[in-house]
Amino acid sequence: MLVSNDIKITPTEKSRINEINWDTLVFGKEFTDHMLVMNYANGTWNAPEIVPFGNLALHPATSALHYGQALFEGLKAYRQVNGDVTVFRPDMNAVRFKESCERMCMPVIDEELFIQTILKFVETEKNWVSDREGYALYLRPFMFATDPYVGIRPSETYTFVIFACPVGQYYSEPVRVKIEEHYTRAAAGGVGRAKVAGNYGAAMYPAKLGQNEGFHQLLWTDGVSHEYIEESGTMNVMFVKNGTIITPTEESDTILRGITKRSVIEVAQHWGLKVEERKVSVKEVIEGIKDGSVTEMFGAGTAATIAPIVKLGYRDEVLELPPVETREFSNKVSQYITDIKLGKAEDIFGWNFKAS
Repeated sequence: MLVSNDIKITPTEKSRINEINWDTLVFGKEFTDHMLVMNYANGTWNAPEIVPFGNLALHPATSALHYGQALFEGLKAYRQVNGDVTVFRPDMNAVRFKESCERMCMPVIDEELFIQTILKFVETEKNWVSDREGYALYLRPFMFATDPYVGIRPSETYTFVIFACPVGQYYSEPVRVKIEEHYTRAAAGGVGRAKVAGNYGAAMYPAKLGQNEGFHQLLWTDGVSHEYIEESGTMNVMFVKNGTIITPTEESDTILRGITKRSVIEVAQHWGLKVEERKVSVKEVIEGIKDGSVTEMFGAGTAATIAPIVKLGYRDEVLELPPVETREFSNKVSQYITDIKLGKAEDIFGWNFKAS
């Protein structure tokens, strides 16, 4: 088994960190000095290398560009109050990445190797992890098929890359979402549970239609009847109804298994709160908002973290939810998880993995 000290590092000649304007940082538009690259051929992964950040050279017939064998993950590193740099729950990303690989007929990366490459890469880029409030280092591991071949079959070669972006908040304001009843994010038996590139590409057109109406994202429903809530564009969705935490079940193969969502559930259960993972109907949500039994609605995701939803579009209506400042659970759980990430609260769950 490879250990992190075996990862070869070729440092950049000059860091760009002093060129970054941290006050005007836009999510996903600035990149750190290095990237990690690992290639697969002849049935095995070669040793990963950390090299200066730069463009990738691709053959025009690169398989991923034509047949969609491409997937990714997203996770964050944080600067703790004592100066340590930690990564939040990379073990869960490792499991989800492996499951996505299996679903896409791509070679898996051992979970421990995935974690070690993440931690070593973050250690290399530790100066990019800001101690500013609300900031983090967003990590993007991804894999794509690289065979220069025109033909529909699984590729025999692949490239795995990790790069990183210093980021602030994904949403600068509370979120407005619209229930989507025509277009479908994922179909039963498809790849909705996997974090594959095509899922996001297919969602862009309907999402754009929603944005033209003044909404940030869509709230996807099931592809058969459009009667049940599934997830939002960049996050899982959760509700508080009569004091119970409710979220769509992950038993469906059309919903991504969310790491932030799972963290919220584990905290809620630790606090002794009732949590229900089950089918959540559109009717239940609409009626709950109207009669006041649904007091909180929020998104949970790595990029968005905990994003309060304040308006819900449904057909010709726009329903308003209670003000963010009145939301006892989501505000409390958001602050608590943030405090764990930053080392302000004891990490009783073992979620933080130290990189530096």
